[in-house]
Amino acid sequence: MFSLKILPVALALSAAPLITTGQQLATPNEIVDKLVAQEQVEMQLLRQYSPLVETYIQYLRLDKQMGAVPNGDKYFLGRAKLDNGVGLEPLEHGAGLKRRLSEGWREFWSTTFVPGGFLQMIYLDMSGFDRQHYNFEYIQREFLGEVRCLVFDVSPLKKNDKGRFVGRIWVEDQDYHIVRFNGSYGESFLLSNYFNFDSWRTNVGTNLWLPALVYTEQGNLHDPQTARVAFKPFRAQTRLWGYNLGHATEEQELSKVIVEGPTPIKDLTEAANDYSPLEAEHAWERQAESHVTDYLERHGLLAPRGDVERVLEMVVNNLEVTNGLDIQPEVRCRVLMTSTLESFAIGHSIVLSRGLLDVLPDEASLAAVLAHELSHVILAHRMNTQFAFFNSLRSKEADTFRHFEFARTPAEEQAAQQKGNELLRNSPYSDKAGGALFTDALKYRSKDIPNLVSPLLGERILKNSTAAPVSTSQQSDAKLATDVVAALPLGGRIKVDPWSNQLQMLKSKPTIAVTSAEKMPFQITPIVLYLTRQINDARTQRPTGVAANLDANVKH
Repeated sequence: MFSLKILPVALALSAAPLITTGQQLATPNEIVDKLVAQEQVEMQLLRQYSPLVETYIQYLRLDKQMGAVPNGDKYFLGRAKLDNGVGLEPLEHGAGLKRRLSEGWREFWSTTFVPGGFLQMIYLDMSGFDRQHYNFEYIQREFLGEVRCLVFDVSPLKKNDKGRFVGRIWVEDQDYHIVRFNGSYGESFLLSNYFNFDSWRTNVGTNLWLPALVYTEQGNLHDPQTARVAFKPFRAQTRLWGYNLGHATEEQELSKVIVEGPTPIKDLTEAANDYSPLEAEHAWERQAESHVTDYLERHGLLAPRGDVERVLEMVVNNLEVTNGLDIQPEVRCRVLMTSTLESFAIGHSIVLSRGLLDVLPDEASLAAVLAHELSHVILAHRMNTQFAFFNSLRSKEADTFRHFEFARTPAEEQAAQQKGNELLRNSPYSDKAGGALFTDALKYRSKDIPNLVSPLLGERILKNSTAAPVSTSQQSDAKLATDVVAALPLGGRIKVDPWSNQLQMLKSKPTIAVTSAEKMPFQITPIVLYLTRQINDARTQRPTGVAANLDANVKH
């Protein structure tokens, strides 16, 4: 039954209409029926998807100046299998890679953390989210970004009903999708198996909301009980993306109509059209590069080219122009979708991870990273041309990081560092100390975030640092200036569309840290999404059977 308790004011509010739908007034009881039915359809809908799932956890300790800071971390990346519950297939981190994780995914499975447990937080309740098991209490209306929501508090009808959700839900007021839920599965305390979490869904198409981000936090450094029971407080972020992996671009190109003349056009000039041996070598390298980037994009590890990539290419262009360079074919930038801090070059493609872009504080720091990778291109450091054979890409997805490796030899790294310093000296970023401040901050914090600084495909970012040393006066000035930030928190710059994997720069208001504790370099922070609606978006359509089910249970 719908809750009508607490105060007479609550009784009056519960009986009053909450929203007008056409000419009908929707009461709280009617809305609860619709949101419950919608959630059941949502759970069935998710069965057809297998997004990538990344969970990153940071333990916390108390620092006198910086407040709560990282004190160890764990990392998991895998593909969700939602067709029959909560399944996960890990993407193994091979022993042959330069990457040396302090915790492998098998060690992740411990008495404290289970990757599937974090994935389960995309669901409210997998076995009975309905009136027979839950009490619903309407609270208020509230906007989450541009989306107006109805807010309900939810609790199990039976107090001893373990594993049931206890918390608050936000329901968008058009089709009654639950777009956010905040709470825990049962009573949460320090030594319980239930963690506090905040789960968000985003609108990726008409009437389609999919899980995108989950923030988890357990324990408080300022709580005496935390120290008394020797509990290690932690924060975690779980990200999902790659719902629509496929060949959308190729299908669009295939559908284009090309009109040709009645007779083919023939070039009668005696131009030199044959490839020389050197040109053939370069073409072979481009083919290997194209095969690798296409493979990574199709598997959801590389973002499609978009606005963020063009911003990176503008910085590369600044480096090229001021150094009198004309590189052919042109250098392209790509973004690895993961939180790990890494960069590498694949032929003439420079790849930076999303996590690295998140934490870089300014353009000068970004230029230092790009200058190093651009140096590999200029110095013609080769990639593995075996990937030009398409069959060399055929491997199990779980072995991706064992199959590909783009780390360089020590000699190549040293040469790229020298060349990168030269590029920066001749660039508009020559008098900026941001890159060196970022490198110093990363060196100082790296021992506390070993998994974050361990690359999946490239070399450790600390080995790739191309930045002039910071003078003692610059260091002291930076420490005194509150508005000088050596590194940003994770999630500080990039926003991900979990459906298409397209990236955008966050449009947040500039804020200045009042204290050192508010700078939070390389740290996990809570998630607050600015929700919007995708109006008349033809990219996504609910399957026919699911749509019919929804119409039968919700609309009428």
